[in-house]
Amino acid sequence: MAPDDDRERMLDWVERVAMFCGDAWGLAPITGRILGWLLICTPAEQSAGEIADAIGASRASMTSNMRLLTSVGLVRRRTRQGERTTYYRIEDDAFEKVVRQRLAAFAAFGEIAEEALQFGGEDGERTRRIRSAQQSIALLTGPAT
Repeated sequence: MAPDDDRERMLDWVERVAMFCGDAWGLAPITGRILGWLLICTPAEQSAGEIADAIGASRASMTSNMRLLTSVGLVRRRTRQGERTTYYRIEDDAFEKVVRQRLAAFAAFGEIAEEALQFGGEDGERTRRIRSAQQSIALLTGPAT
């Protein structure tokens, strides 16, 4: 396969990641493209300019998205001695962090749902809905201890 064909396939894949991140996590497409690119790029560390060129993004759009990705711990930034350029790379445990954050959010909602049982009273339907939410959350987070 020719290098141009590989690049086209890679960019198609990056676009699929962007669509997934938007649909599943509510992220802007550019954020998903950055994540996708950082998963497959060589070298693994790239400047914002290199990333922007690769995914066809404006450099201005990179600033806020890189800030978001670094603030949530999915992407690491670093500089090299004697250079002014900042380089970015995806954290090795980026997706473990995503999963842990999602599970923690579900667990927190499970606690909120537990509080809602006080409103159940004689309303069996309401209690069933709350218990259903708790059971679904328990599938992901394990039973409450």
